Amino acid sequence: MDLSLNPFSSGTRLRDMIRAIRASKTAAEERAVVRRECAAIRAAISDNDQDYRHRNMAKLMFIHMLGYPTHFGQMECLKLIAASGFPEKRIGYLGLTLLLDERQEVLMLVTNSLKQDLNHSNQFIVGLALCALGNICSAEMARDLAPEVERLLQTRDPNTKKKAALCSIRIVRKVPDLAENFMGSAASLLKEKHHGVLISVVQLCTELCKASREALEYLRKHSVEGLVRILRDVSNSSYAPEYDIAGITDPFLHIRVLRLMRTLGQGDADCSEHVNDILAQVATKTESNKNAGNAILYECVETIMGIEATSGLRVLAINILGRFLSNRDNNIRYVALNMLMKAMAVDTLAVQRHRVTILECVKDADVSIRKRALELVYLLVNDTNVKPLTKELVDYLEVSDDDFKEDLTAKICSIVEKFSQDKLWYLDQMFKVLTLTGNFVKDDVWHALIVLISNAPELQGYSVRSLYKALQASGTQESLVRVAVWCIGEYGEMLVNNISMLDVEEPITVTESEAVDALELALKRYSVDVTTRAMCLVALLKLSSRFPQTSKRIQAIVVQNKGNTVLELQQRSIEFNSIIQRHQSIKSSLLERMPVLDEASYLLKRAASSRATVSLTKSAPSAASGGSLKVPNGAVKPPPAPLADLLDLSSDDAPVTTSAPSTAPNDFLQDLLGIGLIDTSTAGGAPSASTDILMDLLSIGSYPVQNGPLATSNISSPGQVTKHAPGTPQVIDLLDGLSPSTPLPDVNAAYPSITAFQSATLKMTFNFKKQPGKPQETTMHASFTNLTSVTLTNFMFQAAVPKFIQLRLDPASSSTLPASGNGSITQSLSVTNNQHGQKPLAMRIRISYKVNGEERLEQGQISNFPARL
Repeated sequence: MDLSLNPFSSGTRLRDMIRAIRASKTAAEERAVVRRECAAIRAAISDNDQDYRHRNMAKLMFIHMLGYPTHFGQMECLKLIAASGFPEKRIGYLGLTLLLDERQEVLMLVTNSLKQDLNHSNQFIVGLALCALGNICSAEMARDLAPEVERLLQTRDPNTKKKAALCSIRIVRKVPDLAENFMGSAASLLKEKHHGVLISVVQLCTELCKASREALEYLRKHSVEGLVRILRDVSNSSYAPEYDIAGITDPFLHIRVLRLMRTLGQGDADCSEHVNDILAQVATKTESNKNAGNAILYECVETIMGIEATSGLRVLAINILGRFLSNRDNNIRYVALNMLMKAMAVDTLAVQRHRVTILECVKDADVSIRKRALELVYLLVNDTNVKPLTKELVDYLEVSDDDFKEDLTAKICSIVEKFSQDKLWYLDQMFKVLTLTGNFVKDDVWHALIVLISNAPELQGYSVRSLYKALQASGTQESLVRVAVWCIGEYGEMLVNNISMLDVEEPITVTESEAVDALELALKRYSVDVTTRAMCLVALLKLSSRFPQTSKRIQAIVVQNKGNTVLELQQRSIEFNSIIQRHQSIKSSLLERMPVLDEASYLLKRAASSRATVSLTKSAPSAASGGSLKVPNGAVKPPPAPLADLLDLSSDDAPVTTSAPSTAPNDFLQDLLGIGLIDTSTAGGAPSASTDILMDLLSIGSYPVQNGPLATSNISSPGQVTKHAPGTPQVIDLLDGLSPSTPLPDVNAAYPSITAFQSATLKMTFNFKKQPGKPQETTMHASFTNLTSVTLTNFMFQAAVPKFIQLRLDPASSSTLPASGNGSITQSLSVTNNQHGQKPLAMRIRISYKVNGEERLEQGQISNFPARL
């Protein structure tokens, strides 16, 4: 045949097709080559071309490996398998394993051919059938062909036995009920001398133990002696080049036998007693200077830890792991640390003997080894060794990498909290950690420290002095600054007057002015952190009562934040200034030392918060699904009310009240309105640094507020605007005048336009329109006018409504509002009142814009909608 005329005929050799594919310069050229070759193969299949059937199948397998579809050649595999010659069967079975899997229905057609080949007189054809069956056997095929495979386990040829054992593993996995058919054959084959047969049979025995409890008990009685003999013979055998790996005779067989011993000896004292001696022999005689030997030793240790071994044998195993820790190979050290963590549940004392080596691994250059060693050290800590271990970890904390400091800090804090029996020691260790890595300390840790200081009056003076000295030495650690600021505010007089001195202390000289200096420095240094600055302001306020001579200076420091763009700091500054300036008569009683915090209640709350946080991390619910909210200090808020509940302060069947909502700092409604963010009744309370999810939805929270006379407007009637100075906490009655008893006139009457909102900068009017027959639906057209002489840019209007109202906002006509009323921005709103006739409309609005690049914010409540809406 002249291949030059048709290079893609069925007679093309495999190597020619591969050469043509590799010569393709683009993917398109390759696809063209494959497409032409597949067309030629299809034509040959249609013509029933038997001369090149095996060649076509070889080419199809190569095309299949390239990722192209080859399903049209599946039947050709069956034809080749049914052929009588070995070459055809070899290609046919190879194609069967590549082109088909157990889910293909056509596979059932090959069962009869497999059965015939399993009974063939040619051992090589039998081997082909066993290999194919071991790769693609389905449950139905396993039931049909299991007797043939079981019979082949008893043949004389070792290669056939080996393949039959591996095929049996597949059968047992597919049909565990057939495990009892192979128990006797598997146990008898453990007497074989051929290592290939032994390793296959040992693997079969392991699979039988997993599949059937009956097989496990049978093998415990009939195979343990054979396994001991195999392991002894392999360990004591002389040099055999065909099995030797780095001076170790067949380490793969070693490992397989050890794993089977572990399976048989787990929970069985008699079986474990039989294998104790051989395990001790393997553990002592195997050389550890080669990787193959280390693999055997590791498997031996794992077997010893998994069975009912004697205490002496366990100590020997743990000592082997101790030697592994001194190995230069990082992988060996890592697996040793993993195994020692498991050994902690078996023999803690034996692991404790290697404590020094484990501690050295904490300082290893490899980060994986460091982290695993740290977890092991954490497990090693108990009441007797907590102090030396903690000292070692704290000493290393100073020189450790920044990437490792977070994990190390968390473990040290956990150890100190869990095992401390002496409050003074606890305080010393926590102060060291705060000084070295305060930026990595979790919020709940320093919260717990403050609670403990509050409950230890005899150590409060020591604490404030220690923290003051630490603050002077290292004022860059955030958690240290927060705890120190709190203590100076609460116990400042103890710092200045050296009250409650301990014997271990040396007196220090700190003046009132120096104490104020420390707080002022912290206030300036942490200009970005709102929580720390708020705590500094509270501490300064308290010192103004404890140190009357510094009151004027403290007032000057506090007033500096009067124009702060962060509303919370601005509010604190204004209120604290008022307390210092105008309320001298109540200041001393108002700023008394904080009552002792209930330590037991806090610990219960912290434990509950930790469980809730773990649950949140696992389930990861969205905010809309009502999941708990993690806030920065580690606490967990309850699920907030949905956005639609903002204005519905009562149940649907209860009358709407006009009473003002609570001013509690965690009230979600006030969070949305951006007012009442702090509890002014407790001046010493730490501020909340969290941003509620509702504030996130409307982008309201710690929002930059203009420094000018911008005020929040409360609209109660058209043209009536009540102004509140910035920073003054006011609670707006959202439902004022929304009584459900308001008469509801005809919905088809005309609706007058209203001035919904007006301030010194903006005026917003609403026009209303209703569709006939749909009284609950209202279309509003909002028009915004600029009352100033400066153009407003980045204009954005947002609104929130109660849950019984559905709101849809269309895009605004522009984002730029011309000056002096020379133009307007219009925007349409569609609302559906699902309780029309029972509850009137209510809406909370927020308008943001920029004036000369400076962001401004105005917000208010609209309650003057026509009652008929």
